[in-house]
Amino acid sequence: MKQIWIIIQFIVTAPLWFPLLLWIVSRFKKTSGKSKTFAADQPLADIGVIVTAYQQIDLIPSVVQSILKSNYDNYLIYVVADDCDISGLSFSSEKVVILRPEQKLASNTKSHFYAIQNFKRQHDVITIIDSDNIVEPNYLSEIAATIKAGFEAVQGVRAARNLNTTYACLDEAGDMFYRFIDRKLLFEAGSSASLAGSGMAFKTDTFKEMLADFDISGAGFDKYLQYELVRRKKRIAFTMDAVVYDGKTSGAEQLVKQRARWINTWFKYWSLAIALFFKSIFNFNWNQFAFSMMLLRPPLFILGFAGMLCIIINLFVSPELLVIWLCSIVIFCFLFAGALRTFNASRSIYQALVRLPKFVYLQVLALFKARAANKISVATKHDVSAYKNDYYETDRN
Repeated sequence: MKQIWIIIQFIVTAPLWFPLLLWIVSRFKKTSGKSKTFAADQPLADIGVIVTAYQQIDLIPSVVQSILKSNYDNYLIYVVADDCDISGLSFSSEKVVILRPEQKLASNTKSHFYAIQNFKRQHDVITIIDSDNIVEPNYLSEIAATIKAGFEAVQGVRAARNLNTTYACLDEAGDMFYRFIDRKLLFEAGSSASLAGSGMAFKTDTFKEMLADFDISGAGFDKYLQYELVRRKKRIAFTMDAVVYDGKTSGAEQLVKQRARWINTWFKYWSLAIALFFKSIFNFNWNQFAFSMMLLRPPLFILGFAGMLCIIINLFVSPELLVIWLCSIVIFCFLFAGALRTFNASRSIYQALVRLPKFVYLQVLALFKARAANKISVATKHDVSAYKNDYYETDRN
């Protein structure tokens, strides 16, 4: 029985120590993937930029404005305004196409394919941007360079657009950790970066092929998409140079609804992680194995409660096994601190960490709402005032 108990704890702690293995492997690898250099006479990829909005258009002008300031020229922007009043929405640029579906879609994937079906020309690459995002001027050029290097899918950095509340700061702290482990380290260790829902790009044919049989409502299209890519032995690239700024949750109610959808998504697609894990063993494929280990990891707060339970049991049953948890916690803290340093966390983020227990409590509430998450909320409602005087609205020129 003790051997079984040791194995159980080894499995439970795996999400804490496995990233250290990724870090070690990444240090030994000389390159993180294919070079982004290519011949100057090669034509620029034609990019279709898909901006999705659901029942809210307040933030569309700022995201479109940021894209139009790109230092890349070969693109068109398709704004899919699902269930939105677009009577007051107009742009003078011919690069912007406004699309309003006749029937409510209430689905990210349906909005993406609606845009594709209404393309003004056949684009080589598509990139997906949320209505609350803004992009750096070099975002499209970096995406194009990474695709041109031979990758069929690429994820950029989604940094915080707003740090106006403690919740937003803690949201960004968690995102930095996942960005560091699930994207940077995974890719640099020879596996694939996880997709984040926006700030990502694909060869158009690849995107259509991967999602051809996907017809599920609710959140999670990116989870299914990344599974299909890695299942077919394709690598998802990660680039630190393609940056979008993403709106972070600024209030408790918004946080609970958003996390409920995310938790629901994890449970819904957890079986895909199991399938990919066994496929990786059968194929002896490192890309699939490392990626499946990331997919198998539950949300951190659930992992934390599982760890507390194991520690309490060890106090009475096997005190010597507490060393496993001590080492795992030290490794986690080392990696979390490394994530904050890598992405230059602001002072406000460090200060917000003292409110972490409240943040965890709200996620526990979200857990109990997860089953009905997609009925409660289809998309995050953004507080426009949270983005006033944000990174992009200041005059950077």
